[in-house]
Parts: sequence; C-alpha cells; structure tokens
Amino acid sequence: MKLVFATHNQNKFEEVKLVLPSHIELLSLTDIGCNEDIPETANSIEGNAVLKTEYVRNHYGLDCFADDTGLEVAVLHGEPGVYSARYAGEDKNSEDNINKLLHNLTDKEDRSARFKTAIALSIKLESVLFIGVCDGSITKEQRGEKGFGYDPVFLPEGYKETFAEMSLEEKGSIGHRGKAMRQLIAYLKEG
Repeated sequence: MKLVFATHNQNKFEEVKLVLPSHIELLSLTDIGCNEDIPETANSIEGNAVLKTEYVRNHYGLDCFADDTGLEVAVLHGEPGVYSARYAGEDKNSEDNINKLLHNLTDKEDRSARFKTAIALSIKLESVLFIGVCDGSITKEQRGEKGFGYDPVFLPEGYKETFAEMSLEEKGSIGHRGKAMRQLIAYLKEG
C-alpha cells in the first residue's frame, strides 16, 4: 500500500516512518514531485491538516495523510497554537520561535503547555481525523540537541528530559504525534 505523508519536513517524515507498519510504502511530497508549500490558511490545526490532504487528493489523486501540530501555552491563551511554525515570522525559524516564546514567558509562574497534533487521512475517498495531545511545560532554557521545533524547551509531564533530550523512539512513545499516529495505524489495520 502506498500512502503519501504530506510533508517536506524530513525530521517529521523519519519520525512517522519509524512507527508505520512495513507493508505501507510511505512517500513524501518530494517523492511525488510536489515541491510547493501547501497553503495552511485555516484557523485551526485540524483545518490545516485537512487542507493539506485535500490539496494532495485534488492535485495528485493519491491516498494521503497530513498533520499539523501546535504548541499551546496556557498563560499565553493558547499561543503560539496554529501559528507555531510562524510564531516569530514567515521564515519559520525554530530558534527565533523559541526565543520569542521564552521572552513571552519571562516572569511567568505558570509554564504549563501542551503539544497537539491533528492528522487528517484521505483514503479511498474517505476522510478521518485523529488527535494526539501531550501535556507538559516550557523550560526556562533550551536543553538537548535532538528533535526539532520547540523540542528543546518542551518538558513532557512526568519526565525530567525535554523532547530534545529523548531518542526518537522515546519521544514517539509518549508524544502527541505518536499518539495520533497510533490512532491512524489502528484505523489502517481495520480497513
């Protein structure tokens, strides 16, 4: 079975490929010749995930899934949320995003946050949505060299290591994307 993961993010692609059953041949946007950035103009992460699957379905006619992830910080009223990748500007610079987040949390006692991933699946003309959430908090400084995005400042609840200090396997077993992916995999096995 061939399935397109609508992403150009190689880190995300590898993270997902690790958990998919071996009978599924995973293709990226690059693999199918889609080199453009798919517009993410929805006002929710669920909406952005759906937009990406619809784009691949309409332009390439392939079964696919797409995810969108947001970091929601309680004291910042859910920011950066749907704007997580572009929090500090349109160039999607992770370092700038982290610096802006840490700056906005200066002197804040409550550092609780959660990562939320929405995965939209478009297969055999059906559409399904899966949601994964990982609760935690934002550290005061970056820790760790692994992962990507906000991983160096996200401390999952009940752990002493940030996502950037964990292996891909450990992060996948407790993280938001892993939770949503397990729902997707269970659905694919049933179908």
